[in-house]
Amino acid sequence: MEIAERIAEKVREAGGRTFYVGGFVRDRLIGIENKDVDIEIHGILPENLMQILHEIGEPLVFGHSFGIYALRGEDIDIAMPRRERAVRPGNGADGAARGHRDFEVEVDPFIGTYEAARRRDFTINALMEDVLTGEVVDHFGGIRDLGLQDDVRGTIRHIADETFVEDPLRVLRAAQFAARFDFDIAPETIELCRSMDLSGLSRERVKEEMKKALLKSARPSIFFEALREMDQLDVWFPELKAMIGLEQDAVYHPEGDVWVHTMEVVDRAAAFREKTSDPYSFMLLALTHDMGKIVTTEFIKGRIHAYQHEIKGLPLIEEFLDRLVGEKAVSAYVLKMVPLHMRPNVAAHAKASRKSTNKMYDAAAAPEDLIYFASADHPVVSGDEEFTGDSEFLFERLDVYHETMAKPYIMGRDLIRAGLEPGVYFGELLEYAHKLRLAGTDKETAMKQVLAYARKMKKTQPEKR
Repeated sequence: MEIAERIAEKVREAGGRTFYVGGFVRDRLIGIENKDVDIEIHGILPENLMQILHEIGEPLVFGHSFGIYALRGEDIDIAMPRRERAVRPGNGADGAARGHRDFEVEVDPFIGTYEAARRRDFTINALMEDVLTGEVVDHFGGIRDLGLQDDVRGTIRHIADETFVEDPLRVLRAAQFAARFDFDIAPETIELCRSMDLSGLSRERVKEEMKKALLKSARPSIFFEALREMDQLDVWFPELKAMIGLEQDAVYHPEGDVWVHTMEVVDRAAAFREKTSDPYSFMLLALTHDMGKIVTTEFIKGRIHAYQHEIKGLPLIEEFLDRLVGEKAVSAYVLKMVPLHMRPNVAAHAKASRKSTNKMYDAAAAPEDLIYFASADHPVVSGDEEFTGDSEFLFERLDVYHETMAKPYIMGRDLIRAGLEPGVYFGELLEYAHKLRLAGTDKETAMKQVLAYARKMKKTQPEKR
């Protein structure tokens, strides 16, 4: 902001005005910290702005035709007013990002604040604040839609039909802002969003909006519920749409169908995400954990069952993650955790053996996250009420697992020192040793058992030598 003020002073001397714009103004007014400072320069020519930026630091130019600038080493985005017109749809099918190349851009420093704000998507993002005077310019009722009064709920409302439909990403942005700020979406905006085609968007743009909803919302379900209301789940979220109306056994899921259950779990998971090793992957686990019910749900003797949904749903989940995320580490986390997602609560209820819980934690991508997920997947009253009863047992057993894994254990060099020659069955011996380790067998005893197992293998399977 100090840099913004220095620029604004020089712009004023040159006859222009400088405004904070976009999300920075919105968040300041509703009391949310936003470190992304965006300013827009009105009333001077681009060459005059470049001269001013040179006086302050080292300018970075992202294309004069776009009117976008920055200063090296400074966290501030600088732009000039511009007109934009969509010239062709994006290339989402081949993964290319839809960007400025899809728009005809005309920089016009003298366009005025009304036209400059009109090109933005929503009224709450069209607010402008004079950097030097603090005057807020609100041409489209953005302050009203922020719902700053105690008894008024905020609203996501588009500005102009003809410009809004030029970028289909705005459908997802509407849903994302609704989730992030817990705002309603105006009926006319929902209706307009129903008519827009999202198939031309790139995975990266869709992923970014979903990620913000999952990580920045107290109730991420609002994002998906909004897309459902807009009838916009088909292209990018068909697996989620398939959950709607998919019945569950009312004995275990009195809350409703798989969609309702998943939305509740996602909201409860949001209360735990900051405690986890990987909040983004954790939230995707919550979103996808029951997708297997789409391919396994059946009626048997008057009851609804989804046997092995945690295993049989993995191909469906992998396809979903490939379409929307495209990150190997994230997919590996989710695909490793989904098969385990029911086991913690079952283990806690049965007070399972230490060997059993050790094996469970050993198979998990993140054992502690698995406990937090179990809390989110276990019915509770509200999303911010932390589940305590069973998690206490699970955390105690997690301590046992860590203690077990900290003790000395058998490695390949130990087998070589014992006189065994490395061979094709070494892996099987080490796997057997690892099972003994998880069972809590001390190293000396385990070594005797492994050597005995090796002698047995040598007698029964000499061809493996």
